[in-house]
Amino acid sequence: MALYGYARVSTTDQDLTIQRDALSAAGCEIIREEKISGTSRQGRDELKTLLEFLRKGDTLVVTRLDRLARSMDDLSSIARELEAKGVALKATEQPVDTSSAAGKAFFQMLGVFAEFETNLRRERQMEGISKAKAAGVYKGRKVSINAEEIKRLRDVEGLGATQIARRLGIARTSVYRLIGTKS
Repeated sequence: MALYGYARVSTTDQDLTIQRDALSAAGCEIIREEKISGTSRQGRDELKTLLEFLRKGDTLVVTRLDRLARSMDDLSSIARELEAKGVALKATEQPVDTSSAAGKAFFQMLGVFAEFETNLRRERQMEGISKAKAAGVYKGRKVSINAEEIKRLRDVEGLGATQIARRLGIARTSVYRLIGTKS
């Protein structure tokens, strides 16, 4: 029975020191850490390694549940995976300990509220973007592909979509979208 820590921040300019210190203080001798978004498990190699390594009787320790997952689906998936292996989950800053019934219930409630908060944040962001668009302040991303150059390469130089895409360093689908025909 061992305690294994997992620390995560979303961006490379954020620091893991506070999480690392908290996990060490909680008794974790091995701490896996990464700087990557928690919205998906994709690309989170340290988490994947840790989940594969954990054995029955071990405990995965995080500082907060949002360090482990950002959606209820993802959090539930990880929790089911841990439970199937006989691994407990604890959070140092939240009363979460899935080795007890009360800890499991609190864990599930926190996950629901975390997902709710994420959805509210997304809704507020979309409302802000809509208001900015209506006010003429937000116009979206600047055009990064020169449609005239694509047409010139096709019409003047006789290049096909694949050749145009290679020359301009863009996706072939972008070329198709702008010229309207597949060459």
